[in-house]
Amino acid sequence: MVRYTGINHLALATGNMDSTIRFWRDMLGLRIVAGIGGKGFRQYFFEVSENDLIAFFEWPEVEPIEEKDAGRPVKGAYAFDHVALGVEGPDQLWELKDRLNAADIFVSEVIDQGFIHSIYAFDPNGIAVEISYCLPDMDIRKQPVMADPHPSHTIADGLSPVASAYPPVTRPTPSNERKVHPGEGILLRRKRETQ
Repeated sequence: MVRYTGINHLALATGNMDSTIRFWRDMLGLRIVAGIGGKGFRQYFFEVSENDLIAFFEWPEVEPIEEKDAGRPVKGAYAFDHVALGVEGPDQLWELKDRLNAADIFVSEVIDQGFIHSIYAFDPNGIAVEISYCLPDMDIRKQPVMADPHPSHTIADGLSPVASAYPPVTRPTPSNERKVHPGEGILLRRKRETQ
């Protein structure tokens, strides 16, 4: 079974990298760990934690999305609701709330979500951002909870992955056939090699 190390990166879009950097780096405190660019694009990576990154593509014609409260239902084609970042403790949650207020950026009250306490704001791109502190007595990773009174039918199979849900691999790719193709990020390796 595959073992994941976290969210390598979540890729979002902006039309204004400068205002995006001001919010994610300077307001929220995420360090930029890489940046690439080329004809018609930039992509910068912000470090959330030891294993997790958020990346932003800057494309010239991207416009901010209409602000929508996190978790509010929508109709039609839709793929993404909000980014939720975790902080280590309640003091950090309140520190960010105070920083957002001081900058006159909308921020919600602290909300008790049962297993986390959260605040909500919007970045300059209209992206809903949740900042959460996990309540130690409600660690859903250690003790999962299903409180949906009408759960999805597949929940009957359990909360853990069901390997038999898809066909098994009958021919793994042999080592001698594994080819890796270069992408735009190869610029990072070339830059490091010339430093």
